[in-house]
Amino acid sequence: MALNPCPMSSKDWIGYQALVDRAFRTVVREALQHVAKGGMMGNHHFYINYDTQAPGVVISDALRSQHPVDLTIVIQNQFWDLKIFDDAFEVGLSFNKMPEVLRIPFAAIKQFSDPSQKFGFQFQTGTALAPATKPAPPPPKPDPETPPGPKDPTVVSLDRFRKK
Repeated sequence: MALNPCPMSSKDWIGYQALVDRAFRTVVREALQHVAKGGMMGNHHFYINYDTQAPGVVISDALRSQHPVDLTIVIQNQFWDLKIFDDAFEVGLSFNKMPEVLRIPFAAIKQFSDPSQKFGFQFQTGTALAPATKPAPPPPKPDPETPPGPKDPTVVSLDRFRKK
């Protein structure tokens, strides 16, 4: 999903696209949780395209050699052992009549869609695997051996510039 920037756009210090990507990954996780608990209902089915080289992806060497960049899986009728974790999901699928158990981190997903609902989105490259922002470290504790005094000798009093 791409949002239209304002005409006077500047550097995005908040990181809106990363926030949107994380929110949509939550949508994917919750949709898969519904299926893991109650099975696939109605005409729902999912197409999930993911980066086969992303950290944490677990697939067989044979499958990775056939799909060295990415792979689209379909979760519809023939899948088993769907397990949802905070950062990934596991699912059993057949490829050319060979059973495979895949582990796919949510961060590796490039596209998700449910064609029955005409619902889907594509994640932005680069933001999908970006870690969440860490809080700033606390300021250093003052050294008890340093005498108290002005912290910045370049501070200027505003009294000098006030009209009298």
